Amino acid sequence: MKHLRKIRIVLSFLFFLPILLLFIDYTGKLPTQFHALLHIQWIPALLSLNLIVIIVLLVLSLLFGRLYCSIICPLGTFQDVLSWKTRIFRKKRKYRYTFTKPQNWIRYSILALTIVVFIFGSSFLVILFDPYSTFGRIISQLFKPLVIYTNNGLSFLLSKAGIYSLYEVKQLSFIPLTFGIALLFFYKVTEMSWNNGRSYCNVICPVGTGLGLLSKISLFRIKFDESSCNQCGSCAASCKSQCIDSKQMKVDDSRCVTCFNCIGACKKGGISYEYRFKKQAVSKSTDSTVNNGRRTFLLTSGAIVATAALAKPKKIISNNDSIYSRQPIMPPGAGNLEHFNAHCTGCQLCVSKCPMQVLKPAGLQYGISGITQPHLIFSTEVFCTYNCNICTTVCPTSALKKLTIPEKKVAQIGIADFRKEKCIVFTEEKDCGACSEHCPTQAVHMIPYKDGLTIPEVTKDLCIGCGACESICPAKPTVAIYVEGVRNQVKAKKPAEAKKFEKKIDSFGF
Repeated sequence: MKHLRKIRIVLSFLFFLPILLLFIDYTGKLPTQFHALLHIQWIPALLSLNLIVIIVLLVLSLLFGRLYCSIICPLGTFQDVLSWKTRIFRKKRKYRYTFTKPQNWIRYSILALTIVVFIFGSSFLVILFDPYSTFGRIISQLFKPLVIYTNNGLSFLLSKAGIYSLYEVKQLSFIPLTFGIALLFFYKVTEMSWNNGRSYCNVICPVGTGLGLLSKISLFRIKFDESSCNQCGSCAASCKSQCIDSKQMKVDDSRCVTCFNCIGACKKGGISYEYRFKKQAVSKSTDSTVNNGRRTFLLTSGAIVATAALAKPKKIISNNDSIYSRQPIMPPGAGNLEHFNAHCTGCQLCVSKCPMQVLKPAGLQYGISGITQPHLIFSTEVFCTYNCNICTTVCPTSALKKLTIPEKKVAQIGIADFRKEKCIVFTEEKDCGACSEHCPTQAVHMIPYKDGLTIPEVTKDLCIGCGACESICPAKPTVAIYVEGVRNQVKAKKPAEAKKFEKKIDSFGF
């Protein structure tokens, strides 16, 4: 019994560190087997209807309580690290926590809102509050850039000394809205963990609240031995969930995350982890001060996000150029827009793993309900590589179907749109076949124009929307060819029937 806490800590870091490295790793050398840890997270398992994982997690919770929160969930371990660090800044290290009254009205309201909004067809609150995805956004948006900056700084200093063991890595793009969401949740998680341990899990997190309901009937629970307990309060002082009322010898099972800190703190054997033979009599809990500022913040935020989540999605529209109002381009394997928006949690793992960094977290491209979900943005020499399927292999939900390389090569994620009036062949009457030369499927090919010049033409059935043509187009200020996203991804035709124009172009127009 006395070793339960140590075992829990070891197991939690065995889950936490590989997941942390998955989001931070910019070398692509991390073993792909680590991705299996993402498939046993609650929300990804539910969205992908992974029945085996769902049953295992349910049985685990019904048997032992909220072990998911204390061992498997990366955001839970992240909070433990933040809470543990407060010891450095506190003089009174022993008595850190006290029993607090549960804020049930807030926690159950958030859980109910999340479920209702999802039933009505929006996954916005699921995306916003999923603990795994929250952790992913915090790491990929806030911590990974710091790691890359550190690497690039060391690479620069070492190169001055003639050492080239490190190489410079391209920094991730800055998306203000996604960064702001990650920063807001990082602040809130840090503030609540710093002052009150696992209060984020027991006030805001809908997964924690849902598992708390199961913990009320779990077969094993933390239980007082009234004959041994002297009501010293050591267990309550070590309880990061603040759910132990040592004066009444009661434990709020719905908030207990089964961390076993209380068992390690008790020197008299007055509290233990035992089989539940019968329900204990319910007693009146002591009153405690409720943070009204936090309650106001949470209730107001909940009302705002619920209203926003149910609002109809709108595209960003510009009157200046059709390229700015294009349909967003979903990652390969998304299938259709409705399925993708309903199943993607915006965890940013595919964004973090994309070797070309063509995947970016969305702002309002999908509408409010799709904030932080990935979409493709092409820029100079940045496009979706023809032989790459990494995003489809790392996705922990069914938002992206896993595609083989041959399947990826014919997955139509968009269709190129050629604008003749902007092409330099038309505007400057110069030879240019850059888009055709870079098209991997021959969907873009050159046809005779005038005076011996050739001009691009697009065969839409062959186009897969990889963006190679858009990324290389030299036309300024906006490109002459760009990819328009599709709502339903289909299988493109193979390039065997593509039109070809054999004229050799000596130089491009740039």
